[in-house]
Amino acid sequence: MNQEAPIIVGLDIGTTKIAAIAGRKNEYGKLEILGFGKATSFGVQHGMVLNIDQTIKAIRQALENCYASSPHLEINEVYVGIAGHHIKSLQTRGDIVRNDVDAEISQKDIDQLINDQYKTVIPASDQIIDVIPQQYIVDSLQNITYPIGMSGVKVGANFHIITGDKNAIRNINRSVEKSGLKIRDLVLQPLASAAAVMCDMDFEAGVAIVDIGGGTTDLAVFYEGILKHTAVIPYGGENITNDIKNGLGVLKTQAEQMKVQFGYALADEAKSNAYITIPGLRGQSPKEISVKNLAHIIQARMSEILDFVVYHLKQIGMDNKMLNGGIILTGGGSQLKHLIQLTEYTTGASARIGFPNEHLASGLFDEELTKPMYATCVGLILKGYNDFENDRKSLEENYIKINTSYLAKEQAAQSVAQQEEWEEEGPTTQEIQDRKAKERNASLKNFLDKMKTKIIDMFTEEEDAKL
Repeated sequence: MNQEAPIIVGLDIGTTKIAAIAGRKNEYGKLEILGFGKATSFGVQHGMVLNIDQTIKAIRQALENCYASSPHLEINEVYVGIAGHHIKSLQTRGDIVRNDVDAEISQKDIDQLINDQYKTVIPASDQIIDVIPQQYIVDSLQNITYPIGMSGVKVGANFHIITGDKNAIRNINRSVEKSGLKIRDLVLQPLASAAAVMCDMDFEAGVAIVDIGGGTTDLAVFYEGILKHTAVIPYGGENITNDIKNGLGVLKTQAEQMKVQFGYALADEAKSNAYITIPGLRGQSPKEISVKNLAHIIQARMSEILDFVVYHLKQIGMDNKMLNGGIILTGGGSQLKHLIQLTEYTTGASARIGFPNEHLASGLFDEELTKPMYATCVGLILKGYNDFENDRKSLEENYIKINTSYLAKEQAAQSVAQQEEWEEEGPTTQEIQDRKAKERNASLKNFLDKMKTKIIDMFTEEEDAKL
């Protein structure tokens, strides 16, 4: 493990679950997960915090479970995912004129260009969450991806700006801060998921990330390495569950269980002679549910979600021919059976499930964390490492306590383990002699240091007496 790298924590506050994952990159650049905890979410609906007290309890429960998995962890700061109906995006263009035209374009110039975009006029009730450069322009040269080091008088760029409702953002901040944590940054959930499930070739080829969460479905479209579009579709897995509950007349817990265990996104693939027996309520006889009917309900809602995806792709002029990388489905809702076939049929583009194992090292939580529902949380850690690699000093200052505490405990554990191993194996004669010699030298040094201190004190007392 790379002990110089910080421990970064991602906190995914979702409609159905809240997950906290702590990770650190190893020497091979892969994430090693050090702690993982989750809890059922009660205070969040459609990605927005509506009950702060319940959200705080769920966050604390997730943290406790994370601590239980790794007692040595100390979590102070977190990267938090954000979604919800209130999320909007817009395209802007910004320019700066440089004073020192002889000097190369530096990171300072780029930072100034980006910071200027935070002054963009938006509705008073909204707040800018993130400013993402798309393409840079240096004088008359366009479509530049990395202008640092070039020469030029005028530097500009096209930007994708993500905004959200101030009150919704404030509720997230309060929930996290009252849980005893500090928010390092808010990250749009589809961008975090994209970081977890995509590779460099995907960004260049052109892909659409469809993150099907509990309360919303988040969309992010990339083409030629540029973020072209983001959107939040106001339907998710919980809407499917409610449709099943209302359509089949069952309890919500039963609807969720049927969706997960027997649900099909494509009704043609469900067996017409298969039935599910549901226990009746207090004295009522059991109810039989047709798997085919269940699949029809699921397909209707999933088709509606995918129609929204097609609508957004058409809005930005991205048809299935431009998406060479196809559509990547992730999030908890992506685990529905035959969803890939339905997606390909509806959109006309190839589709696959995005698993967050692209950047994960093998470890203790492999089986659980490679599920698509944890893509956002893993992506939040990767976002933290992107900040760390571009602003090392700032992050080192914030994470010094975490690293110092963790390393001290780790080194103590290693020392005990080495001592036990030495005692079990039994030392050789030479090792015994070497160890005794070290102990004698240490004892002699300690004795001489004490004598030196006493002599100094004696002369000091004599000088004081003369004065």
